[in-house]
Amino acid sequence: MVIETKPLIDVNRRAIHLLYKELGIVDAVRFMRQFAVGFGDYTEERDILFADQSLEDILAEIAARRSDVSVVKE
Repeated sequence: MVIETKPLIDVNRRAIHLLYKELGIVDAVRFMRQFAVGFGDYTEERDILFADQSLEDILAEIAARRSDVSVVKE
Protein backbone atom coordinates (compact mmCIF):
# COMPACT_ATOMS: atom_id res chain seq x y z
CA MET A 1 0.00 0.00 0.00
CA VAL A 2 1.40 3.37 -1.04
CA ILE A 3 0.40 6.44 0.94
CA GLU A 4 0.74 9.73 -0.86
CA THR A 5 1.88 12.52 1.44
CA LYS A 6 1.36 16.19 0.84
CA PRO A 7 4.00 18.82 1.58
CA LEU A 8 3.74 20.01 5.17
CA ILE A 9 3.13 23.60 4.03
CA ASP A 10 -0.04 22.42 2.25
CA VAL A 11 -1.23 20.52 5.31
CA ASN A 12 -0.58 23.55 7.54
CA ARG A 13 -2.37 25.90 5.13
CA ARG A 14 -5.45 23.64 5.05
CA ALA A 15 -5.45 23.17 8.83
CA ILE A 16 -5.27 26.91 9.44
CA HIS A 17 -8.07 27.52 6.95
CA LEU A 18 -10.26 24.94 8.73
CA LEU A 19 -9.50 26.47 12.12
CA TYR A 20 -10.46 29.94 10.87
CA LYS A 21 -13.65 28.58 9.32
CA GLU A 22 -14.74 26.59 12.39
CA LEU A 23 -13.47 28.76 15.26
CA GLY A 24 -13.26 32.22 13.76
CA ILE A 25 -10.02 34.13 13.37
CA VAL A 26 -9.67 35.28 16.99
CA ASP A 27 -10.17 31.86 18.59
CA ALA A 28 -8.06 30.14 15.92
CA VAL A 29 -5.17 32.50 16.64
CA ARG A 30 -5.63 31.99 20.40
CA PHE A 31 -5.50 28.23 19.84
CA MET A 32 -2.34 28.39 17.72
CA ARG A 33 -0.55 30.76 20.12
CA GLN A 34 -0.56 28.17 22.87
CA PHE A 35 1.90 26.13 20.79
CA ALA A 36 4.27 29.01 20.03
CA VAL A 37 7.63 28.87 21.72
CA GLY A 38 8.68 32.05 23.48
CA PHE A 39 12.10 33.60 23.35
CA GLY A 40 14.40 35.60 25.57
CA ASP A 41 15.05 35.33 29.29
CA TYR A 42 11.94 36.41 31.19
CA THR A 43 13.67 36.19 34.57
CA GLU A 44 16.31 38.70 33.49
CA GLU A 45 13.73 40.95 31.81
CA ARG A 46 11.49 40.83 34.89
CA ASP A 47 14.35 41.85 37.15
CA ILE A 48 15.05 44.85 34.91
CA LEU A 49 11.38 45.83 34.40
CA PHE A 50 10.43 45.71 38.06
CA ALA A 51 13.75 46.61 39.68
CA ASP A 52 12.46 49.81 41.28
CA GLN A 53 9.00 48.53 42.22
CA SER A 54 7.77 46.77 45.31
CA LEU A 55 5.05 44.13 45.22
CA GLU A 56 2.65 46.72 46.60
CA ASP A 57 3.52 49.09 43.72
CA ILE A 58 2.85 46.37 41.16
CA LEU A 59 -0.45 45.36 42.76
CA ALA A 60 -1.57 49.01 42.92
CA GLU A 61 -0.79 49.43 39.21
CA ILE A 62 -2.77 46.28 38.37
CA ALA A 63 -5.74 47.54 40.41
CA ALA A 64 -5.57 50.94 38.71
CA ARG A 65 -5.52 49.37 35.24
CA ARG A 66 -8.44 47.12 36.12
CA SER A 67 -10.49 50.05 37.32
CA ASP A 68 -9.64 51.95 34.10
CA VAL A 69 -10.85 48.99 32.04
CA SER A 70 -14.09 48.65 34.00
CA VAL A 71 -14.84 52.35 33.43
CA VAL A 72 -14.40 51.89 29.67
CA LYS A 73 -16.68 48.81 29.62
CA GLU A 74 -19.54 50.57 31.41
